[in-house]
Amino acid sequence: MTSNGSHRPEPSTTAGEREMLDGWLDYHRSTLAWKCEGLSEEQLRLTPLAPSALSLMGLVRHMAEVERYWFREIGLGADLPDLYSTRENRDGDFHFTDTDTWADAEQVWRTEVELARQAAADRSLDAVSDAGSHHRGEVFSLRWVYTHMIEEYARHNGHADLLREHIDGATGE
Repeated sequence: MTSNGSHRPEPSTTAGEREMLDGWLDYHRSTLAWKCEGLSEEQLRLTPLAPSALSLMGLVRHMAEVERYWFREIGLGADLPDLYSTRENRDGDFHFTDTDTWADAEQVWRTEVELARQAAADRSLDAVSDAGSHHRGEVFSLRWVYTHMIEEYARHNGHADLLREHIDGATGE
């Protein structure tokens, strides 16, 4: 891992609102990928912050679910099956078996990111979601979804920083 993640796309400092939001979201997506680079399957599964069940693989699986939920289930009103978590196992994204692999988790996440980009591409930031939240039924503007996704990635990238440092000592912004 490089010390500064220089291969991540730096968000513009002068862009319009949509380009700025896309830039920051892509920056945080790239940060999570960067935190996972160069690690073995075993390292990506490690949960070194006991008693927490957090792992880098779990974070990637979680973010695949979050991308799917906000951009397609809520944004487009798509009726999609659960990826990992269920009503019975709300933390299923962090609870994986020996048959679950990093390659599969990464591919699902990258696919969900691309599908999220497609779901948002032709919508105005003022567009209201086609579905309400599964919890309270609220609808959300696409602007709110972008802001929430940036916050979600930023928070979990902080977790990824700590996990990576505990796994192999690598640090970086």
